[in-house]
Amino acid sequence: MKEGPDIAYIAALIGDPARANILTALMSGRALTATELAAEAGVTLQTASSHLSKLDQGDLLHARRQGRHKYFSLANDDVAQLLEKLMGLAARSGHLRHQPGPKNAALRKARVCYHHLAGDMGVRLFDSMMARGYIRPEGEDLTLSNEGDGFATGFGIDVEALRLKKTPLCRECLDWSERRCHLAGSLGRAFLSRFEELGWAKRNQKTRIISFSRSGEKHFNQLVTVCTR
Repeated sequence: MKEGPDIAYIAALIGDPARANILTALMSGRALTATELAAEAGVTLQTASSHLSKLDQGDLLHARRQGRHKYFSLANDDVAQLLEKLMGLAARSGHLRHQPGPKNAALRKARVCYHHLAGDMGVRLFDSMMARGYIRPEGEDLTLSNEGDGFATGFGIDVEALRLKKTPLCRECLDWSERRCHLAGSLGRAFLSRFEELGWAKRNQKTRIISFSRSGEKHFNQLVTVCTR
C-alpha cells in the first residue's frame, strides 16, 4: 500500500454531486442547518444527514449545536481554499453548470468567498493593490508593504490586530469566474467587513451574492482608482 496522505478519500468526499453542492453552499461563510443544506443539495433531509456525517468524519465540516438546531460550516480556511481552486480548475477546463440569468451575472460581479470579496470587484481590488505595490509577491506568499499598511489603516482597518491572528494576513485566491486572483486572508476579510460597515455592500442571506448600493459602488470605484493612479 502506498504511504502518505489519502487524497482519494478526500476527493471521493468532495466528488459526490450532493456533497459538492453542500460544500459550495457553505462557501458563503454562513453556518446552515441540515434542512437548509438538503434544499441546497436537492436531496431529502435523511440523505443530507448521511452526507453531512461523512463530511464531518472527513474533517471538512465543523458542526455545532445551538438551541434546537445543529449548524454546519466549513472546517477551516484550507477547505475553502481547496474548493475555490477546484472551482477555478473546473472553470478553466470548461466544466461549468450553466444557469444563465441575472443571478449568474450578479455572482460574477461580486460574491462572498468564505468571508472575502470575490468576482469582478474582488479581482479589481486585488489588481489595484498589486499595481500600487500595496501587496507584493514573496515566494509563494503575499506580503503587505508599508504603503499597503498605511492604505489599509487609513481605510479603517486595524492591521496590527490582524497580524496577531493565526490566519495569514494576505493570500491570493484564484477566482473561478474571472480566472484571476482576488484577495483572501485576514486582510481580505477585513476589507469586506469594512465595505459592509460603511454601508457600501450587503450580503444576500440566501445566496453568495454581494450587492453594492449605487453610492457604495461609486465609493468602491474611487477606492480602486486611487490605488491604480
